[in-house]
Order: sequence, then structure tokens, then C-alpha cells
Amino acid sequence: MSALQTLADVKIVGNLGSIGYGLAAIGPGVGVGIIFGNGTQALARQPEAAGLIRANQILGFAFCEALALIGLVMPFVYPTS
Repeated sequence: MSALQTLADVKIVGNLGSIGYGLAAIGPGVGVGIIFGNGTQALARQPEAAGLIRANQILGFAFCEALALIGLVMPFVYPTS
């Protein structure tokens, strides 16, 4: 029996949605870190633009969290079985 046949015979038991959500949570986590990291740098460089920078940070944070929530819901919308 070759290694390729052995890999083809492997059966995955359980819900892959939980693994998919774990992987999907990486993107928004990185996105939130980038948003607030760059926002902090922008506030340090131009403190007079704090209102505009903060508004853009909140908007970007909301979009990143929406992606995380979509990733949370998708395993329930498209079940594996």
C-alpha cells in the first residue's frame, strides 16, 4: 500500500467547522492589531486629527469584527453532514 493510498483512506471524524472558525479568526485578529497599531502611530504624529483617526479606527474595527462573526456563523449555515 503506497503512502498516497494511505492518505486517501484517512477518514476525518467530527465537525471541521470548528477548525475553520479557528483559522478564520486569525485574519480579523491580525486586522484589528494593524488598525490600532497604525492608529496609535497616526495619533502620535498628528494629535490634532484625533477625532478623524479615532472614527476611522472604529469603522475598521467594526468591519474586522463583522468578518469574525461571519466566520463564526458559517459552520452552522453550511454543516458538514
